[in-house]
Amino acid sequence: MKKSLLIFAALILSIASFAQSNEYIELTRSVLKTETKAAIAGVMNLTEAQSAPFWDLYNEFETQNYNVQNKRIALIKDYAKNYENLTDDKANELVNQYFAYKQEDLKLKKKYYKKIKKVVPATESAKFLQAINKIDDLINAELALDIPLIKTE
Repeated sequence: MKKSLLIFAALILSIASFAQSNEYIELTRSVLKTETKAAIAGVMNLTEAQSAPFWDLYNEFETQNYNVQNKRIALIKDYAKNYENLTDDKANELVNQYFAYKQEDLKLKKKYYKKIKKVVPATESAKFLQAINKIDDLINAELALDIPLIKTE
């Protein structure tokens, strides 16, 4: 899992790169989706009876997570667009958008932790959440390296 995670965490940098086209971002997201699913498959210990219901829920999660992550990408693009001439008002707006994104992200994870816990033991459900969080942490670390801090006087 570690090697795959590092590969696709590096790929997410294309989203942070301010000049990337939407087509390139979507291609990157497609690769990330595939790599994430493979990483999750590699860490989950599912019985045959648990497998189908888990993967159905996982696919639902990924569909909803795609929409949540659209907000993150839009936020990064908005920051990039305004980076050179960022005003206090725009900075405040971006921070509030970030808080809204984080709340929605947490709400989605809580929702699917509860759903998945109904089809697999709590330890496996927690492992799923832990793996998703590790992936997010790797992506966040890469983004932190690539997205510059706000320029102030």
